[in-house]
Amino acid sequence: MSRTFADLLPMPLAAESLADLAPLSRADDLLLLLTRWVERGWLRALDKAFVAFLHELAPDDDPLVLLAAALISHQLGHGHVCLDLFETLKEPDFALSLPPEGDVQSGAMLLPSQLLEALDGAHWCKVLASSRLVALAVDGREAAQHRPLVLSGKRLYLRRYWAYERRIDHALRQRLAAHEATPGDLPQRLTGLFGPATLDDVIDWQKLACALATRSAFSIVTGGPGTGKTTTVVRLLALLQAPAVEAGKPLRIRLAAPTGKAAARLTESISQQVQTLKVAETVREKIPSDVTTVHRLLGSRPGTRHFRHHAGNRLPLDVLVVDEASMIDLEMMANLLDALPAHARLVLLGDKDQLASVEAGAVLGDLCRDAEAGWYSPQTRQWLGG
Repeated sequence: MSRTFADLLPMPLAAESLADLAPLSRADDLLLLLTRWVERGWLRALDKAFVAFLHELAPDDDPLVLLAAALISHQLGHGHVCLDLFETLKEPDFALSLPPEGDVQSGAMLLPSQLLEALDGAHWCKVLASSRLVALAVDGREAAQHRPLVLSGKRLYLRRYWAYERRIDHALRQRLAAHEATPGDLPQRLTGLFGPATLDDVIDWQKLACALATRSAFSIVTGGPGTGKTTTVVRLLALLQAPAVEAGKPLRIRLAAPTGKAAARLTESISQQVQTLKVAETVREKIPSDVTTVHRLLGSRPGTRHFRHHAGNRLPLDVLVVDEASMIDLEMMANLLDALPAHARLVLLGDKDQLASVEAGAVLGDLCRDAEAGWYSPQTRQWLGG
């Protein structure tokens, strides 16, 4: 007897069986519901397996903890590194991969919105905070460092991604706290590279970006296609390299990109731009055009997540430029910052609105979230005016 496609689809829970389920009070019922969500394609099998693993670690833990674990795992697959519990309660169904036009399968099925409709965010946070699977972000005890989930305010993380975020935050704060010395003749050098200032009120944003980048160990040059990001960074490299060459101590500059294709594109673009620079030939020779991939720069090791260059074996460089930085995910950015020498400058180049990272964490987008406001501190405005 032949079978149709419909026969191969998983059978929905009968309405009476659905009514008997208590997923928020019985872990076995929650696991059954998660299995059906996987069968529907709403949840990944990986997410369900992760929850089953946690249930083995803590069989008596509250099903609300397991449900949160399923949702954060699933969100990770969509590029989100944490689960905002209160935002999830506003639109619970968006936490899963529900079909936009309804499900092809008929029959009763419990949706996240139905499951969580009576749940209070503060109560959910309280349950998570009391779980032995969850560490509070402020808990520095050794025992808490081995718990697989981390609760920071109203956000839940997998521990690994919480650690990545903390490492990035710490590294960037350190770099932003220190101001680099700028050449005493910086205005003249800028004029040599960009030409004299015009009398109108139009701001030369490329020139402004270069000026700001000379005084910081961390800079971002962002903009849409055709806004001159590569032109800006080449002039910045000339601005940094010229005084170093004149002092007889040229900077070790490296260029990187997330993919081989992006690296090849930047190599060609940099090569062309360097030839147009109004600098001495000795300076031009010290501005590289060879671009490598980030993985190759760090020294990827087959079969492991670790790299040859790390906090204990730093990269031998003074300036690093990374193009298409929007494609750098949270884990890679953490590894990259770990491998940078403390004195090195980092310049991220890219369009915050394009080419998001494949893995979790839109680092460039998060860093540029308030960039369009164009606000500068009084100290920075005073420095620019001087």
